[in-house]
Order: sequence, then C-alpha cells, then structure tokens
Amino acid sequence: MEEQAGPPAGRPAARGGPERAAPVPPPLPARLGRVAFAALVVAGAVVLGGGRWLDSPALQAWRTVCVAIALQALPFLLLGTILSAAINAFVPAHVFARALPKNPALAVPVAGAAGVVLPGCECASVPVAGSLMRRGVPAAAALTFLLSAPAVNPIVLTATAVAFPGSPEMVLARLLASLAVAMVMGWLWLAFGRPEWLRLRPRATGHQPGHSRWEEFRLGFQHDFLHAGGFLVLGAIAAATFNVALPRTVLDTFAGSPWLSVLFLAALAIVLAVCSEADAFVAASLTGFSPTARLAFMVVGPMVDLKLVALQSGTFGGAFAIRFSTATAVVAVGCSVLVGWCVL
Repeated sequence: MEEQAGPPAGRPAARGGPERAAPVPPPLPARLGRVAFAALVVAGAVVLGGGRWLDSPALQAWRTVCVAIALQALPFLLLGTILSAAINAFVPAHVFARALPKNPALAVPVAGAAGVVLPGCECASVPVAGSLMRRGVPAAAALTFLLSAPAVNPIVLTATAVAFPGSPEMVLARLLASLAVAMVMGWLWLAFGRPEWLRLRPRATGHQPGHSRWEEFRLGFQHDFLHAGGFLVLGAIAAATFNVALPRTVLDTFAGSPWLSVLFLAALAIVLAVCSEADAFVAASLTGFSPTARLAFMVVGPMVDLKLVALQSGTFGGAFAIRFSTATAVVAVGCSVLVGWCVL
C-alpha cells in the first residue's frame, strides 16, 4: 500500500491552512490536440475568410489543395472515429484475450489479423493495448494489435483505395507492409523484449462502472474526432504548403533519390502525425515522390509519430516508448522498401 504524500522530512507544513498543490499542466497528447484543434479553427477562418491578400494565385492554389485533402478525408475520419469509439465503449477487453492462442508466437499473427477487422485510431490503440496487457494478454500480441489496428483496418484500406484510384497495388502494398511491421515487432518483443521495460500506468479504457456506455461512446467519439480532425487539418496545411510554397529544387533533391525520398517522407509522417484514416489523401497529394516513398509515409505514420510517442510514454513509460518507437520506425522503413520493390 502506498503511503499518503505529505510534507518532506524535516520541513513542516506551511501554517495558515493546507498546502496548495501546484497546477499540473495537461499531458502532452492533450496539449498537442488543443494546438491541432486551434489550427483547424485558424485554417477554417483562412479558407472561408476574404481579403485581397488571399486573391493571389499561389494562395488560391494552396487553399484549393488544402480544402480538397480535408474534404476527401473527412468522411473516412468520421466513420473511423465512430467505430473506434463504439469498440472502446461496447466491446469488453476479455473478448480479445479469449480469441488469441495460448502460444505467444502464434498469438502475434492472430493479433495482427485482428487489426484488419477491428478498426481503431492511433489514439485508441495505445490505451486498448495497455488494457489488454493488464488483463493477461501477452505483451507481444498486445503490441502487435497496437500497431496493426490503426494501419490495416477496413476504413484505412478503403480510404487508400479512394485516394489512389486505379492503383489496387498500393492498397495491397500498404496491407502487406503494415502487417509485416506489426508481426515483426511482436516477434522481436518475444525474442528481445524485457518485462522491466514496461511500466504500465493506470488508464481507464472500455466500460467504467457507474457510467452509461452511450455516454462513454459520445465522449470517446467527441475526443477522437476533434483530436484527429485537428491533426488532419495540420497535415492538409503541410501537404498544401509542400505542393505550392516549397521550391521545386528542394523537393527534387529528395524526390530524385530513391533512398532520400523514402527517409524524407518517413520523417515527415512522424512529424505531421496525420490520422491513419486520412493520411492516404496527404500521401496521394505528394505527386513528386515515388510510390515506394509514399508507401513509407502511410506505413510509418500510423505506427510512429509524435503524438503516439507521447501516448506510449504516458501508458508504458518513456524508456519503452523510445526503444519501441525507434525500432518500429526502422522496421517500417525496411518493410516499406521491400514491399514497394516487390509490389509497386
């Protein structure tokens, strides 16, 4: 049993009433979400507002690209967040545990395949994975599901098919590369992972006693949609800027090299943190880059980005997040190149 916190030894409590706790800043994911949502509001004002300074051809092109990306992705983002909130509110975590084989090595591919039929956004997959571990699911299987659920679910694959019309090979390549990354990381954890690297911290997921499931669904959907919608707008702004404002010579420097283009878009995916239901539309707009480089953008983004590292740090501990995210990024780039070379 933990002891109650009190004044440090040798220092009496201040007189005149109880001590006031210093205000605790919101966690990094929440602050990132607020920044993203503020970007959504500002972008909406820019897109809908008037003014002569918006009449220049470059800004009109920027506005057109930004709106096109956001509007194309919005229905898939909406559907994905609805399904994610429904799974978190109505599906008990023990359902996943009972469906997995007892052998951890066999549980890894089953957990990876579960991501194909159980949609979930990146924000929801981290706490769900933590809940699965606390209920006895092997860490390797839970981490495999964490990576596969936001990367290969039906909403993401359908959005990819819409973003790349007439290119079914891109959908196949994304499915194969993402599943390969999730399963390789699960098996790597079985081989080299250490239990002491995981520092599971309490976090409420699924149904909580005393709360209506529909209320949990509403709150989950509201959080995920506003959070992911803000990041979608940030991604659309960045993609439009790359297409309009960045000098062609700079893009050609990266796009002209097979390796530099893959590494550049992989790093861009980590920084932009676009929701997996919408990242295909951002990737499709980067027409100056090779199909393999754009595949790397779509494979790396749902598995490693700034908000995911922050979420993993809060759920599993910072040491785990650094190791796991670094290894995942390396494996994701390698699988993207291999699958891109074979399929695209």
